[in-house]
Amino acid sequence: MNLMRTAMLLAFMTALFMGVGYLIGGQSGMLIAFVVAAGMNFFSYWNSDRMVLSTYNAQEVDERSAPEFYRIVRDLARNAGLPMPKVYLYDSPQPNAFATGRNPENAAVAASTGLLHALTPDEVAGVMAHELAHVQNRDTLTMTITATLAGAISMLGNFAFFFGGRRDNNNPLGMIGVLLAMIVAPLAAMLVQMAISRTREYSADRRGAEICGNPLSLASALGKIARGAAHIPNEEAEGHPATAHMFIINPLSGERMDNLFSTHPNTENRIAALHEMARYGGGSASSAAPSSGFGSTGPVLTANPERKSRSVPNTGRGGSQPPKGPWS
Repeated sequence: MNLMRTAMLLAFMTALFMGVGYLIGGQSGMLIAFVVAAGMNFFSYWNSDRMVLSTYNAQEVDERSAPEFYRIVRDLARNAGLPMPKVYLYDSPQPNAFATGRNPENAAVAASTGLLHALTPDEVAGVMAHELAHVQNRDTLTMTITATLAGAISMLGNFAFFFGGRRDNNNPLGMIGVLLAMIVAPLAAMLVQMAISRTREYSADRRGAEICGNPLSLASALGKIARGAAHIPNEEAEGHPATAHMFIINPLSGERMDNLFSTHPNTENRIAALHEMARYGGGSASSAAPSSGFGSTGPVLTANPERKSRSVPNTGRGGSQPPKGPWS
């Protein structure tokens, strides 16, 4: 059902994009819009992961620099039947995580240092299983295409503002078409983008619980991350709000409602769905739990997660010995 809904929303987004092109320039405008959309999607397909990781200054880690964290991801990837993704840490006191990459063979998962301070290993496993579910479901590619189309529709709306009033623009609806292209289409695109994002989060929660084997660990993690995101700002996300949909919990301040303008479902609803899943035996730990020696009842690190340091773990580049990472 979620997959069908996503496909329908993507089809609507594509049709909306071409429709805006038609309103601006008739059939020739629609053709130009299609070519622009194809070009932007091609660029996003190959470059989105590098751009996002660079935005958050994420640093790749391995079994030497962050052994326990890396081992958790490795075991979860094995459980999911996925290739081992690249593993990154980015320095932020806000607990959060995201996945990126055009396909499972070129995927990356990233967690904040604040996440490793705030959560237990079981909870971190739940979070990273959720991110691997996005990879397995190819949500990273879906959301990249969706964001690209939404941005392109807004761009066409700006074109309508500058060129829509010309008499020779072949606009079949005149000024009404200009207004639709300027106002209604970008708003509709934003709503569709957010609806797709919410749909994919529910699916990733369910599959993530199956991968880690414990829906309650993910439910507990979601609660902690939501509370952290409510009180600890993510400066990079605030400066790049278009990336908010990538995170397991919306990193932007003031985003708490489960409505048409939310990129994420209401956290309480997600937690309730995971508790319901656990109640009926979904994601049984006996069949899927990673063998990483979990069982700690507290965070691995106890340092204040609201620290101001902007450094990230040294990954051994430049020839120096890599110091132990935050989960050593």
